This record gives sequence, structure tokens and C-alpha cells, in this order.
Amino acid sequence: MKPEEKNLNFELEEVPKHLRRTWFGMFSILVAVGCDLASVMLGGQLANGMSLSNAILVACVGALITASLCTICAVVGSSTNLSTSMITKYVFGKYGALPFSLITGISLLGWYGVQVGFFADNVQTLLQGYFGLAIDIKLLCFIGGMLMMTTSIYGFRAMEKLSVWSVPFLLVLLLITLFLGLKNYSLPVEIKNLESFTFGSAVSIVISGYILGAILQPDISRWAKSKKDAIISTFFGILLGQIFMITLAILLSKAMRTDDMMRIFLTLGLAIPGIIILTLTQWVTNTGNLYSSSLSFSLVFEKIPKKLLTIILGFIATGTAVFGIFENFIPFLEILAVFIAPVGGIYVAEFFLVKTEFKRYQNRVEAQKIVVHSIISWVVGIIVTYLTTSQPTGLQLFSLTTIPSLDGFLTGFAVQAVIGKLLNHRVSIQQSNVHDEKI
Repeated sequence: MKPEEKNLNFELEEVPKHLRRTWFGMFSILVAVGCDLASVMLGGQLANGMSLSNAILVACVGALITASLCTICAVVGSSTNLSTSMITKYVFGKYGALPFSLITGISLLGWYGVQVGFFADNVQTLLQGYFGLAIDIKLLCFIGGMLMMTTSIYGFRAMEKLSVWSVPFLLVLLLITLFLGLKNYSLPVEIKNLESFTFGSAVSIVISGYILGAILQPDISRWAKSKKDAIISTFFGILLGQIFMITLAILLSKAMRTDDMMRIFLTLGLAIPGIIILTLTQWVTNTGNLYSSSLSFSLVFEKIPKKLLTIILGFIATGTAVFGIFENFIPFLEILAVFIAPVGGIYVAEFFLVKTEFKRYQNRVEAQKIVVHSIISWVVGIIVTYLTTSQPTGLQLFSLTTIPSLDGFLTGFAVQAVIGKLLNHRVSIQQSNVHDEKI
């Protein structure tokens, strides 16, 4: 690697060919992202509301749909080797992409703070319950936030190394936890008629928790050597990571009659492994949050070096956790999700069907200032997402798929495809008329 490339993340340009990766590193990152505490909480929720067999089936079906959606978005990233924000620069225009970059960047910073707060709360529970240590949660928030920021500063390559080394270790610890749980506690007898979730609603819960991550897949897949590498790493990384962690949480919750993972660790005498598991899962997840957030803000603050920008954002996000802002931040983040959801569908439709704006990129033509039809698609997608989102965030007047963010994604895709194709057809007719006049 050349010295001048050592810390570059190519946030405003495509990743050079000689630095692109095979599937394994990206696969490790995505498995690690799937093995987070959100999956644990989801598994516990399914375990409490469904029979064992149905809960596991839901995890598999939901993960399969999520992995497919993520893979479609990843192909766009691997084909252009651009970050999500740079892709939107061409799809929405130079100025049209700025609102998306700001909204996405703020949203990811918010989730970083939420994850740090969640991490600190659980570590405090473990330390106090097992070691009798009462450590101020603000201090734990600061330590956790700074720790997770270290890898984000160095971008994708640091995240890749962290995942490659931590995932095998993490999986072994989780399997040991599962073995001890099932060895010492028995699974209950299934009573299917007491289920509180329908199969469809449960699958919706699984998908809705990850669909926004699908939109940001190009941030990872842009490093792929080929579409094949992107497809293999994304599909199997997301699929296996989600199925493994959600199923593990379902089995442990069923066997030990609780969905509190910290209590499970303490009951099994696994306080130290519990802290390690907690740290690794949140570390990888939040490295990705801050990494993608800095890529989004790079489009807005182009003159600030990426490393410095990441440090500034890391301190801001950690501050939201230290001062407890994260506790009241989630409703705001859910509102931002309404604006983000349609974007993936729009750039997927533009890439696979319309192709007009991506031809500008391929021909090395500067992006337009504003791409009007993409903005229209975005506005329509936002309206539909808002109308299908449950109250108080939205109005919940109707539903298309039972998953508001997926409704927005599909609406953005459909409107972009229709308007884009109509515009292309009109341009073709005009060009044909000009040609006929010349003849």
C-alpha cells in the first residue's frame, strides 16, 4: 500500500481497483453486524410471543428477505465503488443529495449514542451484579464511546480487521453460552394457541429492524473486487449473522424463561464472557454507524479531513450518551427513518431500470445540481412512509406490506422507475424528431 493511501477512505471518490477486497472481509463485517444486541432483543421478543418452531421459522424467513434486499443494494455499491452518499449525489443531484446526507448522518450519530447508552447500562448491570462494582454510567458511556470510535477513525480497513479477528471468538463464546443454557435448563412444551404474533407480523418485525441498513450497504460493498464478491459477502453475511443470533436468543430465552441477556450471563456464571460479548457486538455495530455517518457528513463538509470529521462526530455522539440525551432521542430517530426509507428504492430503480444519472457517472460527467424526478420520487416515498407508519411517528392510515420502511422503499422504487422511464421515452422521441429533421 502506498504511504499516501494509508488512511484514506475515498469518501468522495471510487475505491481504487488495487485496494478492492474479496468477499471474506466484508462477510466477516456483516456477520458481526448481524450478531448485535438488537438481534438478541428481537429474538427474545419472538420467543415471548411465539412457539419455538414458529419463532425460528420467522427468523429464517425474515433473514432471507432482509439478506436479499441488502444484496440488491450492495450490487449498486460494488458496480460503482461509491459510498451511499456519493451514489445519491448522482441520483438526486449535487444539492439534492445534501438533505439525505445530513439526515442519514444525524440518524446514525443518534443510533451510535443509543447503542453506547445501551452498552453502558448493561455493563453496569454485569459489573454490579457479579463483582459488586458500582461505576457511574456516564463514565461507562464515555469509555464505550471512545473505544468504539478508535476503529471508525481508520475506516473500512480497521473495521474489517476488527471483524475478522473478533467474529470467530464471538461465535465460540456465544455457542458456549448456548450449550450451558440448554444443558442446565430445558426447553418448554410448545403451546401454539397462545401465540401473540401472527407469522406475517413477526416477519415484519424482523425485516423492519434492518431495512435501513440495507440502504447503506454500498458503504461496505464499494470495497468489493467484483459483483460476485459483493453478492456472496452480503447475502450470506446478513443471512447467517441474523439467523445465528436471533435463533440463539430464542433458544436461550425459551430455556431460561427470560429475554434479559445480562441476567442469562449472570445466571450461567458467565460475567466475563458476557462483558466480552457485549463489548464486541456493540463495538462492531457502532464502528459501522460512525463510519457511515462520517461518509454522509463528508459530502456536506468536503473540506474537513475524514479522520478529523470522524473524531468530531464521535465526541458528539458519545456526548449524547454521557448526558443521557439518547433516552429521549429514539422518537426523533424514528421520524428521520421516514425520510431515509425511500432512498434505497430510488437509487436501485435508477441503477437497474432508468440508468440516466449513472450514465453521467460512467462517462465521468459532473452530477447535476438537482435531479427533479428523483426529488419527486423521494417526496412521494416520504409521504407514503409517513402515512403507513404507526402513531405517534406517523398517521397509520393504511399499509402496503405491513412494514412502513419497506413501503417507502418500494414506493420510491416504483415512482422513480415510472417517471424515469417516461422521461427517457420522451427524450428518445425528441432525439428521433431532431434526427428526422436533419434528414
